[in-house]
Amino acid sequence: MDYSKLSFKDFENIPDQNMMERATSFNTYLNYLDDKGHLNYRLENSSGCGPELSLNLQGGDSSRKYVNFVSNDYLGLTQHLKVKNAAAEAIYQYGTGAGASPAIGGHFSFHQQLENKIASFFRRKAAMLYTTGYTANSATIQSLLKKEDIAILDMAVHASVYEGCLNTNVKTFLHNNLQQLEDILKRVKSQYRTKLVVIDGVYSQDGDLAPLKEIVSLVHKYDAFILVDDAHGVGVLGSTGRGLIEVADLFDQIDIITGTFSKTFAGLGGYVVADPDLIRFLKFQSRQHLFSATMPPSTAMAVYSAMDVLETEPEWMAKLWKNINHYKKGLLGLGFDIGTTESAIIPVKVGDPALTAEAVKLLFDAGIYANCIIYPAVSRKDARIRMALMATHTIEQLDRALNAFEYVDKKLQISRN
Repeated sequence: MDYSKLSFKDFENIPDQNMMERATSFNTYLNYLDDKGHLNYRLENSSGCGPELSLNLQGGDSSRKYVNFVSNDYLGLTQHLKVKNAAAEAIYQYGTGAGASPAIGGHFSFHQQLENKIASFFRRKAAMLYTTGYTANSATIQSLLKKEDIAILDMAVHASVYEGCLNTNVKTFLHNNLQQLEDILKRVKSQYRTKLVVIDGVYSQDGDLAPLKEIVSLVHKYDAFILVDDAHGVGVLGSTGRGLIEVADLFDQIDIITGTFSKTFAGLGGYVVADPDLIRFLKFQSRQHLFSATMPPSTAMAVYSAMDVLETEPEWMAKLWKNINHYKKGLLGLGFDIGTTESAIIPVKVGDPALTAEAVKLLFDAGIYANCIIYPAVSRKDARIRMALMATHTIEQLDRALNAFEYVDKKLQISRN
């Protein structure tokens, strides 16, 4: 078997193999990747999330520091003293857990405070919490869309959205293709009960932005609804960090806003912001919310504090954009294809999956920890190295990475030069 042409997707469902046989086949493939030094997944970090990481590697140097481009801690708030103190104080006041689902005793005052704060953040009246950002999408869509309805998806939306659509009808349009979106809206206008267009604000693989004003205009024209997941835009875009919706000034025209606390807000969990009636419906109809224990007090109050920091310390966003601009200029100067990114996510597009994996290995050997993104996360011909920048990266660390890219390009010729 030629493992060089395979991907994780090929092992999801192997005909005539039971679950243990499939697991054995997949482990053989993982061992092949590991032997080539291309299995840079599930590496064990031994330091806190930050601009540099220490890793526990078999036979490796535990004291070595790797420049970290794999964390979405865009403003570096996981290490902010106010955020850490808020988490510690919450433990001493409330303990370490909530102990129940929200409907039967697990809804505490700190949860309500956070719901109120995230609703106010987006200039709306109601919000609800999930224990992960993933379920904020998947569970919400599962609850709202049934066999009589349809989800219309930008093909580049997150996997959580696709999972949420398993029990409803689905149409997809090419990424940011307004003409295809309008064609679909025209065709389905009278065929389905609810028509929900689902997009990201900032897309997680290319770092590019949705044409939000144009999409909202089409949604309204054809009597549909819109859900915007701006997980990667909050804390990065907008004059006050409220994401692409703030840039477009469309707070009152987005039907459902979803996102996560695990990126800019330095914690864990997800949120949905919408009309009060819709939020109340979801609180009693969304199974993953109704039957899942709520987030612990330490997480809730750390997130609350991180939101305060975003509003009172704008210098972190300024530092992030200084880093973004410096790094993009450096990569472009070296001739790399970084696509159309306008965010803290910066891809270096390579194309060939095996070449991409080898480039990531060489970068790692040079002390640069970046993500190898290949099929099925992107199309087979669109493999790339993906990096997330942080406000707490130093210019010296970014230049170290640029030097490593220059070295890798000399070895593999992955730039447009």
